[in-house]
Amino acid sequence: MGGSTLPAMSTFITPMDEGGSGPRLAVKDLIDVAGVPTTAGSRAVGDAARPAAVDAVCLAGARAADARIVGKTNLTELAMTPAGTNPWFGTPANPLDPALVPGGSSSGSAVAVGTGDADVAYGSDTGGSVRIPAACCGVVGLKTTFGRVPVDGVWPLCRSLDTIGPMARDVAGAELGMQLLEPGFTRAGAAATTIGRLRLPADDVVNAAVDEALRRTGFEVVVIDAIEWKALGDAFATIYFAELWDADHHLLQTRPEGLGEEVTAMIEAGPLFTPLVAEARAEGARLADSFRSLFDRFEVLALPTLPVLPPRLDDPRSRAELALALGRFTPPINVVGLPALALPVPTAAGGLPASLQLVGPLYGEELLVATGARVEAAVA
Repeated sequence: MGGSTLPAMSTFITPMDEGGSGPRLAVKDLIDVAGVPTTAGSRAVGDAARPAAVDAVCLAGARAADARIVGKTNLTELAMTPAGTNPWFGTPANPLDPALVPGGSSSGSAVAVGTGDADVAYGSDTGGSVRIPAACCGVVGLKTTFGRVPVDGVWPLCRSLDTIGPMARDVAGAELGMQLLEPGFTRAGAAATTIGRLRLPADDVVNAAVDEALRRTGFEVVVIDAIEWKALGDAFATIYFAELWDADHHLLQTRPEGLGEEVTAMIEAGPLFTPLVAEARAEGARLADSFRSLFDRFEVLALPTLPVLPPRLDDPRSRAELALALGRFTPPINVVGLPALALPVPTAAGGLPASLQLVGPLYGEELLVATGARVEAAVA
């Protein structure tokens, strides 16, 4: 797999087939499914895990629809990193090219829908963990408004940022995923027409693909500067490291041999950020108010999901450098709590797709699905 030393393993940590007449659903293995252990992609969790007594609350709609759960999907350990690799359970093979990273942390969920093993997959998104693998694997992922989908029964990473959202091969599949998460969900009757294009530094091929997709769709597009984007990213980093320490440092104390090196280093960094987290949360709230004011002028915002095309597994950059490359355009949206849809758009050379990220107002998932469907039709 592109020179990677990680073992090639299944998309699923726990394959399942409980039966059901509804859609085939893959569930990220940090979401509790009754009767199945939750590993969170970590030996420190999985080796001591007992079968979950009850489903996570977010599965209620899928159960009501008689969804057929096909398995619990692989992920990066403890959902912490964006490349999609895992030292314990291996790396799901990117359906676009197995030499490429699948993206994380919801790597198995993206691969499950990309390969047709599931109609819908659930992922979690704390800093891009639905959108990044969707972009890497050429599928659609929807990060939901913070608090819209309950996270009870989901292994925590950063509770002030964690969200659950659907992934699918296309926008219609993402809409189906929302209907499972929230019965009665229906896309808006009309797509957005006025788009604010956030201009951020990205590879030319990526920015060109995003701009061409918007042009083909016929939107009224206004280019705007990304308001305090770096400050949002800085607030995210502080909140992220402080809260992942709160969620997972007990594993460092009780089962350190079950944690990979990268995750161990990240948890150990947490105390450096804890004294700064109150100030970061206050700054994040201020920045969120400023960012949300853009929706006084625009119905939807647009930018790339990733600043680059999906990297290779044997990319020579360090893990930290790769994480920064993959995670530049998604974490600020978690800080502001808004919904965001990632969907593939073609590049001029006709090779790997880029990914367009559409950001909506609070509780604007219905509008994002309608707008994403319009883009999808225009670029087909």
